[in-house]
Amino acid sequence: MSSDWASTTTIGNRSAGRGNTKSASAVNSARRRGESVDTEQKYGAGQNKHTVTSMNTTKLANETEELKHDTVSMDVGRLIQKGRQAKGLSQKELATKICEKPQVINEYESSKAIPNQAILGKIERALEMKLRGKDKGKPLAPGPKKAQAK
Repeated sequence: MSSDWASTTTIGNRSAGRGNTKSASAVNSARRRGESVDTEQKYGAGQNKHTVTSMNTTKLANETEELKHDTVSMDVGRLIQKGRQAKGLSQKELATKICEKPQVINEYESSKAIPNQAILGKIERALEMKLRGKDKGKPLAPGPKKAQAK
């Protein structure tokens, strides 16, 4: 019992019982001695960033067709411009009326905007003209009036 306090107990010694040394100098010295050395690279281990292309990246790189978003057609842009001029509004005034930026109106009139149904609905109501569907350019039919509270 008297010798128990002098003995050292090692818990969790990583180097004991393992033949894995990771330093480059240890690997090179083992190669010089002629020992067999197995090296592995774990993919994505420890958040390492490897430049390996995934399937989606490869598909995009091989894609020959140029992909673009659909934009507002030219006839809708012209209808917005004609309706705005008929009402005597500038782009800025129309934008203020529908609570949007003047740039939005400019993009819709020049057919550069990606169609947003909410914005098209606001423009339709402001210009009182249909911009969607079969009967584009025709006057907007008045919708049902909301009952007012007394």
